[in-house]
Amino acid sequence: MQIQSFKVFCDVADARSFTKAAQLNSVTQSAVSQTLTSLENHFKSLLVERSKKNFRLTAEGEVVYDYGKRLLQSYEAIQHTMQELKDIISGDIRVATVYSIGLHDLPPYLKKFLQTYPTVNVHVEYRRANQVYEDIIGNVVDLGLVAYPHPHPKVQIVPLRRDPLVLICHPDHPFAKRTMVKLKMLEGQKFISFEPDMPTRKALDKILRAKGVKVQHAMEFDNIETVKQAVSLDSGVAIVPAETIKLEVANRFVAAVKLEGRYYRQLGAIYRKNKVLSPAMKQFLVLLKETM
Repeated sequence: MQIQSFKVFCDVADARSFTKAAQLNSVTQSAVSQTLTSLENHFKSLLVERSKKNFRLTAEGEVVYDYGKRLLQSYEAIQHTMQELKDIISGDIRVATVYSIGLHDLPPYLKKFLQTYPTVNVHVEYRRANQVYEDIIGNVVDLGLVAYPHPHPKVQIVPLRRDPLVLICHPDHPFAKRTMVKLKMLEGQKFISFEPDMPTRKALDKILRAKGVKVQHAMEFDNIETVKQAVSLDSGVAIVPAETIKLEVANRFVAAVKLEGRYYRQLGAIYRKNKVLSPAMKQFLVLLKETM
C-alpha cells in the first residue's frame, strides 16, 4: 500500500469531493475512484458511503482517515526535516486569498519571495473569505490570506499588518474638498457596501453602529474592484483600505479622505492546525510577517 493512496483518500474525505481530490493530486476522477476501491479491497471494508446527495465516511473509513492523516503528517515531517537539514527551499505552496489582498497587497511580496526562492512554485487562488476557510480546513490549500481573521478550532491564525481605512468618494463630491471626515457626517449618505456576510462589511457595520450612524446601502458587492467602480461613477461613498485605492486616487477616478479617529482592517494568514509546514511555507510566512 503506497502513501499516495492514503493522501488521495484523505483528500477525498477533507474536500468531500472526488473531483477536488482529483485536482489536488493531478489525476483523473476515475483514478481517485480506483484508489478508493483499492483501499477498500485491501482493508476488506467499505470506507465511504457513496450517494449523490450525501458524502459520509463509514466507521471503518473514519479509522483509516485518522491513521492515514497521522501517517501523512509523519511522512511530510520527514520530508520537510530532510529539506531543512540540506537547506533546501523548494516545492509547491497553495495559497487562497480574498480578492483585495491578492490583487493589492500580495503581488510585491510574492515577487520578492520568488526572486529569493526561484525553485518554489506558488499557486494563488482568489476566493471569498468563507471559502478560504473551507479550503484551509479541507486541505485544498496550504495557506490562506484574509481580512479580519476569526478564530476556528481547526485553524491557526498568524496576524499580519493593519491597513488604515479611508473614505472614498467621487472627485466632485463635497467630501472630496475636506481633509478629514467625521463618521457622523456619513449619516444618511448613499453607501457603496460589501455584501452583508463579508468580514469587512461586518466590521464597518460595527464601527458605524458604535457611532450611531445610519447610512443608505445603495449598492452591495462581493469585491473591492466593483465597489471602487461604483464610487467612481458617483453612485455613493465607501470606506475601504487605503492600500487598495492608490491607483484610482492617482488617476483621479476617486478621492480619498481620512476618517477622524483610527480605523484599520486587520490582515491575517491562516493554515490548518497540526499541519506540517514545509520549509518553503515557513519562509513565505516569515516574509509576510516581516513586511505585510
